[in-house]
Amino acid sequence: MGVSPREKMLDAQWFAGHLQDRSMRGIAIETAAMIRSGVIEIGTHLPAVRELALALGVSPATVSAAWGQLRRQKVIAGRGRNGVWVCGDTLSPRPARFEKIGNFGDHIIADLALSSPDPQLLPKLEQALLSGVEADHLNSYQREAISQVLLDAVKPSWPYPADAFMAADGGFDAMNLTLQTLIMQGSVVAIEDPTATRLLDMLDNIGAQVIPVKCDEFGPVPESLQQALSKNPAAFIYQPRTHSHCGHAISPTRLTTLAEILTPSQTLIIEDDGIGQLSNVAAQSMGSVLPKRTVHVRSYSKAYGPDLRMAVISSSHDLIKQIKSFRNFGAGWSSRILQHALAWLIKDDSTQQGIAYAKIVYAQRRQALVDALAARGLTLPKREGLAVWIPVPSEQFALVTLAARGIAVLPGERSRIGPGQFIRVSTSQLQLDQVEIIADAIILAMG
Repeated sequence: MGVSPREKMLDAQWFAGHLQDRSMRGIAIETAAMIRSGVIEIGTHLPAVRELALALGVSPATVSAAWGQLRRQKVIAGRGRNGVWVCGDTLSPRPARFEKIGNFGDHIIADLALSSPDPQLLPKLEQALLSGVEADHLNSYQREAISQVLLDAVKPSWPYPADAFMAADGGFDAMNLTLQTLIMQGSVVAIEDPTATRLLDMLDNIGAQVIPVKCDEFGPVPESLQQALSKNPAAFIYQPRTHSHCGHAISPTRLTTLAEILTPSQTLIIEDDGIGQLSNVAAQSMGSVLPKRTVHVRSYSKAYGPDLRMAVISSSHDLIKQIKSFRNFGAGWSSRILQHALAWLIKDDSTQQGIAYAKIVYAQRRQALVDALAARGLTLPKREGLAVWIPVPSEQFALVTLAARGIAVLPGERSRIGPGQFIRVSTSQLQLDQVEIIADAIILAMG
């Protein structure tokens, strides 16, 4: 017997009769199977935790833990007085925030949602890739953390003398490896607010209890971090250079203050340098004062190209060993060809001149939009990066207004944890002949 579409409320006794394994894992697996097969339909309300626990003869904590597993898989939603209901039948973890980006329709004339580099400003890869086939140990199954040639190339610009390094397949791969390895399911994690959309998806995937840390023009606010530490978080995640969404950069003074606050704690420090060399701010890291507890990730995708899929992680020998061991479940190591190609680009004078030019162009594009908005009465703080973060009275109104004029932007809800209404407008591929049209539309979107 299934659930009638008219009822949409699952009877606890009927449900208990269809669950054979009454462990937390069994309840989650068998419930998922009934949802997948359609026996329990999308939209159905599940019994209250205590009511189902009584019917099953288990503790409410067992049912709550099972619901937590299904909630992490985005199969059920809700909690508390409003109850829990079935919201999907796809039983694999997925980055829900990130997957919502895009699909704005064919009428879009300016897609400013993704803050990705302009392909025309990325270095040419022909010579770099040719050099890559000369890499040592090519086609060997030897699982080295990082090739010596790449290590030699990155060390001179690294912000502190780290104990150990490893290569990863891009910045988000590096962050995901770090979180999957070092953060236990359900842990409390402090993270600057707002932050990268995909980081929030990763934290959802491990069931983290996320604590927001407010930011100002100098980075994470010390008082907010201090308050977050009262929750004894397993980790604090932040961007140590130019913030990918807000464009602020952490001052050396603020970095020192944050390190002093973190020193008495046991909290792991995870640094996500996503913009990398496109930042106009010098590389810096708390690893210079807390090397045993700092994991520093630098992505090379924005400056050198996303198809190189390269990032480098540094930390203590122990933490890098743990991350490397976890990675052995999958690829085991990054392509030596790509590591060698990146090393070639880092050492190539022409490539470095091209990156310096790209930074100037990105700054001009961003400033063009900021100036156009200022001319219309909307003054934004002086910042940098590949996007502009704009407070709005209503995100929904702003999105609809801009989309109606063929302009796609990222809503703040995808990237923030706390309150506030914002949109992020990517300027990395902004066409200068569209700036006035876009500025006019943004002013209309302010309501």
